[in-house]
Amino acid sequence: MVRLLETTPKADGFRMPAEFEPHAGTWMLWPERPDNWRLGAKPAQHAFVAVAEAISGGEPVTVGASPRQFANARAMLPPQIRVVEISNDDSWMRDCGATFVVDGKGGVRAIDWIFNAWGGLDGGLYFPWDQDDLVASKMAEIERVDRYRAPIILEGGSIHVDGEGTLLTTEECLLNPNRNPGLSRAEIEAVLTDYLNLEKIVWLGLGVVEDETNGHVDNLCCFVRPGVVALTWTDDKADPQYDVSHDAFERLSAATDARGRRLEIHKLHQPGPLYITEEESGGVDAVEGTQPRLPGARLAASYVNFYIANGVVAVPVFGDPHDGAAIDKIAALLPGRKVVAVPAREILLGGGNIHCITQQQPAPRSMKG
Repeated sequence: MVRLLETTPKADGFRMPAEFEPHAGTWMLWPERPDNWRLGAKPAQHAFVAVAEAISGGEPVTVGASPRQFANARAMLPPQIRVVEISNDDSWMRDCGATFVVDGKGGVRAIDWIFNAWGGLDGGLYFPWDQDDLVASKMAEIERVDRYRAPIILEGGSIHVDGEGTLLTTEECLLNPNRNPGLSRAEIEAVLTDYLNLEKIVWLGLGVVEDETNGHVDNLCCFVRPGVVALTWTDDKADPQYDVSHDAFERLSAATDARGRRLEIHKLHQPGPLYITEEESGGVDAVEGTQPRLPGARLAASYVNFYIANGVVAVPVFGDPHDGAAIDKIAALLPGRKVVAVPAREILLGGGNIHCITQQQPAPRSMKG
């Protein structure tokens, strides 16, 4: 029996583990929207396959596909990857999927945040989004884990935790009036504290330039281990990203985490800047109410949007001169894991990257864990 719980994870002794802690597996969704993914999503599907294959080298991967695409997804994905039928509105599992929490007794539960497609009718990226808002509850059913329905609109890409009580987020996203306009910063902090079992929230300002998610932190900055973060960077003072990253650096430098540590900050120089080509734009169906993909639009490209799995790190690359340095630095930051570089421009063209299309399910913890 899967229960919808009326309590909170913190009250029940559950916490959100860090991404670099052990996983039971990874969840993804299969892309198909022709008004977001070019050429009927076929190039994106190949990129998603490459991501799933990279992660499956370290842990089980489950891909949810719509009824229309189930057979195609099953045919394209290798046999070690589980494919399940999950209706959805688009394939951003990080944002619409469950956030899993654990206790010290082997328990795992799911948090089901309210999802409104990054802003609802005020700047949201598509309509409707009702199937996306059901994804987290379906994950809980498939895994037979109890579920909390959180009382705020939130996407998984807007938060990063260190597993020891510290959370990173951005004001641009969580304080945006198109998410929870009736709530103050303090009220949002209280919900995050109760549902993720936090002691400290570090607020950054803006996210990556032209990030259509309203500045998700997972494209800007992430924890690689407790007390250590990676931050997207540019040395080009003429680039608007320069001021954004510098502001984030100053805030991180002034912050301490839940254990009282100063943060060690590692800079990952951004690719590009990268822009949508005429050909890429022309391959996307124009549909009223869906975010257009216009030629010349800047893409929110960042190497920070990597995903840490068991023994593996899947890193987006773009055929850019900065690819090599980013791979080397991420490998140095995450020793003991195999770094797999995945060509990810096709994912980026849809509005996100590897971290945005994946969601970890943590391994149950014993009392010793």
